[in-house]
Amino acid sequence: MKLPERLGPDDPFRGRQPTSHERMTGLPWDASYHDGPAPWDIGRPQPAIVRLASAGGFAGAVLDVGCGTGENALHVASLGFPILGVDVAETALVIARKKAEDRGIKVEFAAVDAFQFDRLGRRFETVLDCGLFHTFDGDERPAYVASLASVTEHDGTLYILCFSDHGPDTGPHPIREDELRAAFNPDRGWKVASIEPDRIETTFHNNGAPAWFATIRRI
Repeated sequence: MKLPERLGPDDPFRGRQPTSHERMTGLPWDASYHDGPAPWDIGRPQPAIVRLASAGGFAGAVLDVGCGTGENALHVASLGFPILGVDVAETALVIARKKAEDRGIKVEFAAVDAFQFDRLGRRFETVLDCGLFHTFDGDERPAYVASLASVTEHDGTLYILCFSDHGPDTGPHPIREDELRAAFNPDRGWKVASIEPDRIETTFHNNGAPAWFATIRRI
């Protein structure tokens, strides 16, 4: 499999505004995939997403934001749902497309900035955010939430699996429950249906990291 060349030193972010996580590390998201799997790339779909799919949580066209190397998107697509996985990490997308080809699964992947989903010109009945929301700081969240709103059908559903602040051994960007509720409030076109404790599996947590699993409706 041929992977893209590493980004040049002049503009590693390819003209887009780096996120708070990228500013903190000094590296674009793509760099996470250059030297083997990223810490969140466990080589299979997250158990919470498998449970969600088994419970009939997906409907209609699906958008997977921050899809990485595609395991969640591939699982949902294998169940027969049309799904688009988007990410800014080109290396991850190349790997995701190769997985889809090798497994004979029909799924679409595209490079899209999380703050510019409106450029897709499409809307989705189900949107999945597995591990992306918690990487944005408080100043970034309103723009990200507005970007999600631009592609989520009214009465559609957004699912968020993110690191929580409950626990020992939390992830690197723990989120409080009140922060989730504040970000997705009715004034921004959302209604939080539920927020439940869960786990996110990573390569550096033996039993997963504490997480929130949120079900949010677009109103």
